[in-house]
Amino acid sequence: MGRVIAVAFGSNLGDRREAILSAADEVGRLLSDFQLSFLVETAPVGAGLEHDPPYLNAAGVGRSERPARELLDAFLDIERRHGRTRPRVNAPRTLDIDLILAGDEIIEEPGLRVPHPRFRDRLFVLEPLAMVAPDLVDPVTRKSVMELYAETKKAGA
Repeated sequence: MGRVIAVAFGSNLGDRREAILSAADEVGRLLSDFQLSFLVETAPVGAGLEHDPPYLNAAGVGRSERPARELLDAFLDIERRHGRTRPRVNAPRTLDIDLILAGDEIIEEPGLRVPHPRFRDRLFVLEPLAMVAPDLVDPVTRKSVMELYAETKKAGA
């Protein structure tokens, strides 16, 4: 059956909806029982990004026995096939796929941090993730996704 894997999707270049739905289909072949949230449109977050195009975001959950590194590598490959380039930090992108949670694993390795280090502060991740997995627990804070979403929303982040 495997542990629960939480994934976040984002796109702010090209056919955003198609990129996310196509990528989610590919991720759904890697994870069993995959469910995708609704898509939500958000403004880019970060200094100097005010003029970048808006994002479509979604989150999904499924199950897998695969190691987190193998999943991340597969997600990066999906991004590349969808035309993702990395000219600079926070550059607009055709597709972004982040590994958010991998069961109760806590991993800190070069190029791989699970849970995702910034997901607790990002409404654009927490809102769609709360749609599909409100009771999923962050192994670091021991709070549910719904609790994290409520706290972050209240804080105005």
